[in-house]
Amino acid sequence: MINIEKINDVLIVSMETENKLNVALAQKFKVEVAKIIDQPEMKIVINLGGVVYIDSTGFGALLSILRVAKSNNAKLKLCNISPEVMELVKLLQLQTVFDIRNSVDDCLKSF
Repeated sequence: MINIEKINDVLIVSMETENKLNVALAQKFKVEVAKIIDQPEMKIVINLGGVVYIDSTGFGALLSILRVAKSNNAKLKLCNISPEVMELVKLLQLQTVFDIRNSVDDCLKSF
């Protein structure tokens, strides 16, 4: 379900085949990503490229992952958010909660 790539000291997490983060996938996604944020001060990028829809459980999973990251003093960034998903992010006013960048490269440069 998720793909993990390491570039220098940054973990890049992306969804392999799914284009939605919804009730059917959110719990599993949250558990899998939370498992890898097991060390303090990690740097994590969640690449949402290809994801065209996130429902409330999906946003809940992302917020839960952010809480786990903050409790471990980790840095979490999101990138490659589709215009459709960005509309929802803005509607929910989450653009002030998450560090959102345009691309993985932008995220890597910002750490």
